[in-house]
Amino acid sequence: MTDALAAVASTTNADGTTAVTLGGSVRWGELPDKPSVDEKAARLISAEQASRLRAVPFAIENGRLHVAMVQPADAGAADEISVSGGLPVRRFKLEAGLLSDLLRSSYGATAAAMAERLRGDSAEDDLLSNMHAVDAQDIHRMAEEPTVINLVNLIILESVRSRASDVHVEPFDKQLSVKYRVDGLLKAQTSPPKALQAAITSRIKIMAGMDIAERYVPQDGHITLRFEGRKVDIRVSTVPTIYGESVVMRILDKQSIALDLASLGMSAAHRKEMDRLIDLPHGMVLVTGPTGSGKTTTLYAALSKLYDPSLKIITIEDPVEYELSGINQIPVNPDRGLTFATGLRAILRQDPDVVMVGEVRDAETAEIAVRAALTGHLIFSTLHTNDAASAISRLLDMHIEPFLLASVLEGILAQRLGRRLCPHCTRQAMIPEASQHRIAPAERNLFPGMLASIGAGCDKCDQTGFRGRIGFYELLTLSPEMRTAITAGKTSTPELLAVAPPGYLTMRGDGLLKASTGQTTVDEVLRATQDVGGM
Repeated sequence: MTDALAAVASTTNADGTTAVTLGGSVRWGELPDKPSVDEKAARLISAEQASRLRAVPFAIENGRLHVAMVQPADAGAADEISVSGGLPVRRFKLEAGLLSDLLRSSYGATAAAMAERLRGDSAEDDLLSNMHAVDAQDIHRMAEEPTVINLVNLIILESVRSRASDVHVEPFDKQLSVKYRVDGLLKAQTSPPKALQAAITSRIKIMAGMDIAERYVPQDGHITLRFEGRKVDIRVSTVPTIYGESVVMRILDKQSIALDLASLGMSAAHRKEMDRLIDLPHGMVLVTGPTGSGKTTTLYAALSKLYDPSLKIITIEDPVEYELSGINQIPVNPDRGLTFATGLRAILRQDPDVVMVGEVRDAETAEIAVRAALTGHLIFSTLHTNDAASAISRLLDMHIEPFLLASVLEGILAQRLGRRLCPHCTRQAMIPEASQHRIAPAERNLFPGMLASIGAGCDKCDQTGFRGRIGFYELLTLSPEMRTAITAGKTSTPELLAVAPPGYLTMRGDGLLKASTGQTTVDEVLRATQDVGGM
């Protein structure tokens, strides 16, 4: 055994900290609570360093800089702080949640604070504000400036920590706007100086592996980073506008999403029926809804539940959003001739048991998918329709024979996403009168006295009253009567719903049930399902 591992002990100091001893020498202390912070100590390192290293200097004693760290064993981080602060470092371990609070209290909203400081220090420069006038070499030089690098890093780190699904950097005439989409809604952040527009945009493009000299055509790129020990993928898209390039960074943080149907908000009744569909040996199951309604996440949850080493499962997606263990995932690549249709043909030669097609976009893909389901494969896919019944008409419009569709289609799940109430500040309140008029008389029985839950707003939810998202679902499984109706050409929504199986519930009905149990608000349900029937 090495000397470093020869002895491990801990002792409690007079100040309440615990000293951890390795091999006979004190290496770091443990902080049971969040310490008070000496501003002079905190300012010895930058906000970007503190966020990146997950460390906050909180005191200077006897010529040593005391630093709270999530990983005090990280000697490289301690050395960087020692060099930046010009003092030897004494390390203290602090639990990750407490350190996040310490970061916020010590450095504030770091990206916003930095943007505000830069705004105050920077005079507007027409040359730098005009993308047409800046040479590519100058842009590259500006993008490599430490100030710009730190600001972009902080924007990304802060957005991940805020649970944002995407970051929008939008150029306007006299302003560069930065917004985070949190729980489905955009929230404006402090704007960086317009003078840094070219440098910020180019820095993001360099990180994403894009061509910074090309500013007049759309580009796509990809950033991979590690955040608090986990991998985060970011898809980057740029499009040219009249005031420069608009940048959107979509954050794909697998650890922030629970890939199981219960966590997504699916009711027990819907989960039971989905379990039956997932266990079928063959057939087609569709998930429908607009872009951003969570269709792919639902399919991933279904595949995760379905996974078994005895099954060959292959997906073809555009793009692959999350890597699923034990499942073969193929990214579409139209530039090289790999479309959904050609990929699906190749997949069927791999002898799969289950296939997920990211989206049925055209008649060719639809026909191959139907034929595959007919020949003994279980096919999952998505479709862009407003409700479940409309998916049948959409497939028939793609020239699928009615008798084939009636034979292979097993179920259609339509969904929307709404905001989930924060569990820490929920209270009862009267439903607004304008919303009461949009609730059907039969549905009003769910809300005695027209009272329902709302979020009052607290520190846990950033005063919004909401934290996270929840799905509103409509699951239509095909009864024998529905198959007969499809074969006979009776495919309008009223005709199909007239022969829907017992227990069928509309998307709005599912949402209002969840509002009645305090999971969301009535207004969220009405907002999210306003294009799906109802009032």
